[in-house]
Amino acid sequence: MADSTFLNRKTPPHIATLILLAGLSALTMNIFLPSLPGMAAWFGVPYALMQLSVALYLALSAVLQIVIGPVSDRFGRRRVLLWSLVLFLIATLGTLLAPNATVFLVFRMAQAVIAAGMVLSRAVVRDMVADDAQAASMIGYVTMGMSIVPMIGPVIGGVLEEAIGWQANFGLLLVLGLFTLWLTWADLGETAAMRPVTLGAQLRQYPQLLRSQRFWGYALCAAFSSGSFFAYLGGAPYVGTEVFGLSASGVGALFALTAVGYAAGNFVAGRFSVRIGMNRMVFIGALITLGGLATLAALTLAGLHSAFVFFGFTTFVGFGNGMTLPNANAGLLSIKPELAGTASGLGGAIMIGGGAALAAAAGALLGPGASETPLVLLMLASSVGAVLSILWVMRRARALGLSA
Repeated sequence: MADSTFLNRKTPPHIATLILLAGLSALTMNIFLPSLPGMAAWFGVPYALMQLSVALYLALSAVLQIVIGPVSDRFGRRRVLLWSLVLFLIATLGTLLAPNATVFLVFRMAQAVIAAGMVLSRAVVRDMVADDAQAASMIGYVTMGMSIVPMIGPVIGGVLEEAIGWQANFGLLLVLGLFTLWLTWADLGETAAMRPVTLGAQLRQYPQLLRSQRFWGYALCAAFSSGSFFAYLGGAPYVGTEVFGLSASGVGALFALTAVGYAAGNFVAGRFSVRIGMNRMVFIGALITLGGLATLAALTLAGLHSAFVFFGFTTFVGFGNGMTLPNANAGLLSIKPELAGTASGLGGAIMIGGGAALAAAAGALLGPGASETPLVLLMLASSVGAVLSILWVMRRARALGLSA
């Protein structure tokens, strides 16, 4: 693989380009969350309907990732990313012009095409770096930088919603999307070793991954780990505004705590994954998430209801996920390195699909008069699943004589 030269379309991309691609995908998911109650009032619909803008987005993102990976293995990372960004810009413009909630939700779902940024930034890393632990380390640095964007996203979104209106959030996404499109066109050279096979043949290679117990273990671990966070995304705006009476900007500021934890966990993953080992890093991260949520659940059930306790302990969710997800994703890609795009897409679909279900469940559990307790218990259950999944992977690795 050639050395990277910034703004050279003939060489692999600079890490900053990968960070921005992944960051735009993450920002699209969460910048408008503090505005959900205000958007429901604007369109004159119940909060539960507006909250579907999270669950439906995640569901379509999961479906798209099944296709994005194989398509990029066949036609290349660069071409798929450029077209995805163009479609994202059209969808974002549609959300700004939507006359009612139904039209808004349609274009909001179409924004899910930006999931290509999340999927293919990981696949590009795998194209560029052959060693599993080094790939996990680089993915950790990419997602650490990526987390800075969604860390400030809800803060900015809350302020923009109060100062201008919810439409300002999507206007910002439009501007950032245009810049990312230009940077991707100017900097991202093709990294995939494209093979002359049809898309159908690419999709038929899925069974090679689905028959692997280690693939399923990594995929489920990533799904359950991120599931705690997606449940939080689905329920925390309601908890913040309706249970604790916070403003949109207040909810946005407290959302940043989770992202701070995620950035710190990503730093640990990037710094120590090679030394500690991929599977052990996943296990430690999953345990940190479980410990934080178990403590939060105990405090909540004991009657300690506080916005700072609730949002503060989600820092452990971010920190644990920051350690777990880069390594679990590197594990996914290591099963069949020649199918890196396919593995990234399928693994991402499993992860995001599970997240969509948990986000919808969180919205359903938080009806009028509900406290934060159902959401906390849902997040705790998901974290238990993550620990069990990585234990399965480690047991399977020992059985195969691999590093556990």
